[in-house]
Amino acid sequence: MEPVPDLTGSLRLLDAFSTAEPAACIGPRWWWGGSLDVEGLALGSVQAAATALEFLTGSTGRYAVSSELTAASFDSLGHLRISGRKPEGFAPMSGFRPTADGWIRLHANYPHHAARLMETLRTTTPDGLDRALRSMTALEAEMAITAGRGVAAAVRTREEWTATPMHVAASTGPWIGFTCPASQDETPRPSSWIPSTDPFRPLSGLKVLDLTRVIAGPTATRLLGALGADVLRIDPPGLPELTDAFVDSGFDKRSAEADLNNAGALEVVHRLLSAADVVVTGYRYGGLDRFGLNPDAMLAARPDLVVVTLSAWGSSGPWNGRRGFDSLVQAACGIAERYGYEDDGWTPGALPVQALDHATGYGIAAAALALLSERLHTGQGGSAHVSLARTAEVLFSLPLREPASSVGGVPIPDFHLMDSPYGPLRFVGPPLTMDGVPLQYGKAPVKYGTSALAWQ
Repeated sequence: MEPVPDLTGSLRLLDAFSTAEPAACIGPRWWWGGSLDVEGLALGSVQAAATALEFLTGSTGRYAVSSELTAASFDSLGHLRISGRKPEGFAPMSGFRPTADGWIRLHANYPHHAARLMETLRTTTPDGLDRALRSMTALEAEMAITAGRGVAAAVRTREEWTATPMHVAASTGPWIGFTCPASQDETPRPSSWIPSTDPFRPLSGLKVLDLTRVIAGPTATRLLGALGADVLRIDPPGLPELTDAFVDSGFDKRSAEADLNNAGALEVVHRLLSAADVVVTGYRYGGLDRFGLNPDAMLAARPDLVVVTLSAWGSSGPWNGRRGFDSLVQAACGIAERYGYEDDGWTPGALPVQALDHATGYGIAAAALALLSERLHTGQGGSAHVSLARTAEVLFSLPLREPASSVGGVPIPDFHLMDSPYGPLRFVGPPLTMDGVPLQYGKAPVKYGTSALAWQ
């Protein structure tokens, strides 16, 4: 295989990883096509997770990245079938829309976002939505929709994006930003958890509190679950996850609901936190602070906790508290313009898969595994932060691909079958192998919100 971009550099910010060798990648190097090295981002992000896993388990050379499985897993929703049904794509009001001077990307898959969009633009019909947007510039529409707590991003050229303060913030620092509090004790304390000797389930006994939604965060915790962790996902009861997205990322997890605005429910979540090993959050930056669920507060209560936070736009810059999704980051940072095409006039485009989401998800998993390795040696926890916008900058930092490298086509995945509460599922597995044997999901998704708010 041609060289894969080394995205493990962030892991080497941790002392234990200073000499870590990247895990092996096996299979084709190119398959999607396009000017940006999306394959390199995909392989490099999975390689970071595999490298952290090898280091945690002391199993150098046993875990490897399969390019065929990586290609499939980055399009897991596209391959999923639920009782023979193909999952729904973007909602009718989502997608690119022309404005008075350009284009804007809307995200209205969730009912509350769709309602805010229509309320902000004072319309109730798709035609009215189009008329309202055509009467505004793309930036005016973006500002109005986000001010109304909707979700949208103007389609910018790469040059327009790099001229913004938000680009400066998103392109600063490593891909994964680690914070490891200094130990108060000179003598390292033993870790409260150690890896299992089962190479297929090395995370057995690890308790992971999953406060994430959509794709990136759930992708990370799905991998941790496949590796044996007890993953408990918690969602707000008033804002249910989209069913297809939940099923796609729900393997090897349990699912519960808790209204954090309810004092009793919040107390239960904090009790879960007191016994957790890893917490992953995936809401807009600072969105959980008022519940005592920011990294500093959690680590103050539990110095040995591993906390990984995800946001769309990052922890600094003028958009750090703004809502966002993979498709909107692609629109804002120049990807949609770079992948635009002529179709009865110019139309913005998109990456062949939601690669920012999936790559960031494997970055989250890598961060959690790396911090667990540190904890094995010191007894101390720590935190890490990743963002979709920073992942987009990583993609742009990779060398442009050669035109000839687009040959080969997308590898055909091996499909797996499993019964579930939603009916028979056809799906693809994780992107890793252990001693050449593909890693497997062990349990089908449970019915949404039906699990107890308790550890197993």
